[in-house]
Amino acid sequence: IRGPAIDALLARHPYMTEARIAGGLYVGVDESVPTIGVRASVLTTDRLDEQAAYEITRAVGENLQALGDLHPALAGLLDGGLQPGAAYSVSGGALLLALLAEPSQAGSWCGVVGIPELGAEAAGSAGVVLERLVLVSQPGERWLSVVAALAEALPLVAVRPPAQVRDADAARLAARLRERSSVLLVCGDWPRVTAKLGIAEAHWSGLGSGHGYLDSREVLVNATNRHSGISRTARLMLPDSTGRLSADAGETMAEQTQPRSTLRAVG
Repeated sequence: IRGPAIDALLARHPYMTEARIAGGLYVGVDESVPTIGVRASVLTTDRLDEQAAYEITRAVGENLQALGDLHPALAGLLDGGLQPGAAYSVSGGALLLALLAEPSQAGSWCGVVGIPELGAEAAGSAGVVLERLVLVSQPGERWLSVVAALAEALPLVAVRPPAQVRDADAARLAARLRERSSVLLVCGDWPRVTAKLGIAEAHWSGLGSGHGYLDSREVLVNATNRHSGISRTARLMLPDSTGRLSADAGETMAEQTQPRSTLRAVG
């Protein structure tokens, strides 16, 4: 089973993946045959205790957000988390770091390709664990090969394409992502992304009348699903006063709008 129609099917349904039927499994079929299948399948017999089946299903259902390794503030925008094997278009460096932070803290390695201004200090301040971050600032002309190589080993890879990506190249990389259950975050346009995320509004706070400093930003984050066309928005703090992503914009803004002490001459 191969062809453009299958590529389109796999792009629409990240829970499906390429697979192979082993040779010799069926009479008269000696060679392995390419096909498609469903990820994370649990096979059992009718002898499985009903309570055990219920507990397994409940454990998965109640922890889907954790399985997605995404900040709770963003999980509601992406149906619970980043889907293995999928690609997402992300607008804004702060939003990109917020997407990298939670998987990094959960133990996943992350790679960033072709974004030289994204420094280790900024990544660390946003919550990314630097011991599990691979930076390839100048990948050169073979940047796509660098992304593909990182996707073989890392569960999360971010890239800013220096040029337009051909559909055929994107399809080959998509197959690699599905095979390795990796996630691709793209700063820019990319064919067949699962969703697009961006910042629609932004308001900084912290400055007073001639005094103070910028210390937090309230943003309206928008996520649009490519397949359904449904758009979702969330008002968040990015960054909050600690430099991280915060879900409670209202409370944080209330704290930031308290009167500040002003400087005055003494003595």
